[in-house]
Amino acid sequence: MKPATARNKVIGLMFELRVPFFKPMWRRILTVILFFGWGTVEFVNAATLWAIGFYAMGALGAYQFFFAWRDPEEPSDED
Repeated sequence: MKPATARNKVIGLMFELRVPFFKPMWRRILTVILFFGWGTVEFVNAATLWAIGFYAMGALGAYQFFFAWRDPEEPSDED
């Protein structure tokens, strides 16, 4: 059962967006705009499946960045 637990932890970290890079608000806004914008480009070019994928990533980003956002913890220098 341990390998499944380790695998679930890796998959959970793959979707973790609460990292110091996204702490400035402008980066979070720009990321969501880029996802929705590229989804619109794909939709206009009749690539509906890609458009849905980018819209889904934009929606996930919008939720995590604006509704469930908590500032990431700073790493401590203590050893």
